[in-house]
Amino acid sequence: MIQLTKIVKPSIPNVTFEKPSVEDGAAMWELVNNSTLDLNSSYKYIMFCEFFAETCVVAKENDKLVGFVTAFIPPTKPDVVFVWQIGVDASQRGKGLASYLLQELIAREGCLNINYLEATVTPSNQASQSLFRRLGRDLNTNCEVLECFSEDLFPGDDHEEEHTFRIGPFNKDK
Repeated sequence: MIQLTKIVKPSIPNVTFEKPSVEDGAAMWELVNNSTLDLNSSYKYIMFCEFFAETCVVAKENDKLVGFVTAFIPPTKPDVVFVWQIGVDASQRGKGLASYLLQELIAREGCLNINYLEATVTPSNQASQSLFRRLGRDLNTNCEVLECFSEDLFPGDDHEEEHTFRIGPFNKDK
C-alpha cells in the first residue's frame, strides 16, 4: 500500500500540472500527431478535456502543452482509473514526466475513491511496460499483468494483443 501524500514532484523547471480545458485538446492532438503514438481523432482529445477533465492531466512548460494523460473511471469498476493514453513531448523525455503525470492523476480529487490504475499495453511497447512496472515499484504496490484483448479481436493484421497492467492497491491516507 502506498501513501499518496508522500509523492515527490520531479524537478522539471517551469512545468506545471493542471486539469485540461477544451482548448488543450488541439495541442494534445498535435503532440500525438508529431510522435509515434496511436493518433485518435481531434474530437477524442477535446471530448476527454470536456467530459473527463477530472481524470486527465496536462503538463505545460511556459503555457505550452508538453505532456498529458487521458483517463476515465469505468462505470463497472468505480475503484479503477483506466489510462487511455499518455503523451510526452520529445523535449521532455527522460525527465520522469510520464511517471509524474500518472502520480498526479491518482492523487487528484477526481480519483479519491480509486484503488487501482489500469492500462492496456501491447507486447512490443516496452516503454509503456517499463513505465507501469516502475510506477508500481515507485509506489511500493503491485503491478499485475493480465490478458485482455487477443489480436484476433482486431480487424486487419496490424494490431497486437493488448495486456492489462493493473497497479495497486493504493492507500490514500489523508
